[in-house]
Amino acid sequence: MTSPAELAFTDRVAHFYAREYGFPPVAGRVLGYLFICRPPQQTIAELSEALLASRSAITGAVALLAGHNVVRRTRSAGQRVDHVTLDPRALDPSGFAGEMYKEQAAIARTALDLLEEDDSERRRMLEEGAAFHDFLAERMPALLTEWHAKRAGLGHRD
Repeated sequence: MTSPAELAFTDRVAHFYAREYGFPPVAGRVLGYLFICRPPQQTIAELSEALLASRSAITGAVALLAGHNVVRRTRSAGQRVDHVTLDPRALDPSGFAGEMYKEQAAIARTALDLLEEDDSERRRMLEEGAAFHDFLAERMPALLTEWHAKRAGLGHRD
């Protein structure tokens, strides 16, 4: 049985992921529970029971989280049920890749090319967006190098 403190924690995670990433609350609750549950691998039925949610809601949440490489759903040979656990790829620093930001800057510049010349707020927003994404594309590789050095100090893989 999930304790009130554990349920409160899962609700806190749900609120954060709903607010910051637009995830449905049940997806945040699943993620929060996987942060703290024992054992760290859970079946859909176990998640459903622990979080007081339907199996279909849990299945949808797991599919969403798996699509973002946050959880992993596996089935061992001979087993009839899947097990869900946190996916180590969630810590992959792919957000540090400068290419994504370069592409966003290019999109903003294309939008600017398509706009008529005017002094609109939308044009200023797009110009600032292009400059911001150029800045991120330039800075992210250095931040990734810094992160690798810090992670090495934690004794984790490089």
